[in-house]
Amino acid sequence: MIASLSGEVATVGLDHAVVLVGGVGILVHVTPATAAGLRHGSPATLATSLVVREDSLTLYGFPDADGRTVFETVQTVSGVGPRLALAMLAVHSPDAIRAAISGGDLTALMKVPGIGKKGAERLVLELRDKMGMPFSQADAPVTPAASVWESQVRDALVGLGWSAKQAEDAVTAVSPAPGEVADVSALLRAALQKLART
Repeated sequence: MIASLSGEVATVGLDHAVVLVGGVGILVHVTPATAAGLRHGSPATLATSLVVREDSLTLYGFPDADGRTVFETVQTVSGVGPRLALAMLAVHSPDAIRAAISGGDLTALMKVPGIGKKGAERLVLELRDKMGMPFSQADAPVTPAASVWESQVRDALVGLGWSAKQAEDAVTAVSPAPGEVADVSALLRAALQKLART
């Protein structure tokens, strides 16, 4: 299994990146928030999970091993494949997923596109004892300039299928107060949750 990648970022899309490792460009599928944190030409290290199918080898990347652990754990539930697992991490942080499952918060789980009430109930039933309790993130996020995070979140939302106006309205609604840390991942999740309620 390929557990991690380190190399220069060759290209970045809304939901993927190509990382140059030993002269080979490796395509990695990521959440929009993870993609927003990568920069063309800059070094990057991603924890990865390789999904093997009869006709494909697909690599999924995460900012840390915690995201990979949650990604792999939720796939032990029937009906949850890698795409849905990645969608869960696009909407919620690993800690928020743990909290939702350990607390039986079906509403939070159903905010993920593709998860209905039965799917949420199955996740809680099968994973409550496997996921453990949430634990806080150790490092404070780096604060990007306002215009940078706004465009990153807006582009990610448009890439996920919302209109430019919906994306703009969601960005405006989740803007942090002056002086607050603008965590792109958290703001994107907040925007997705707001759009899910509309």
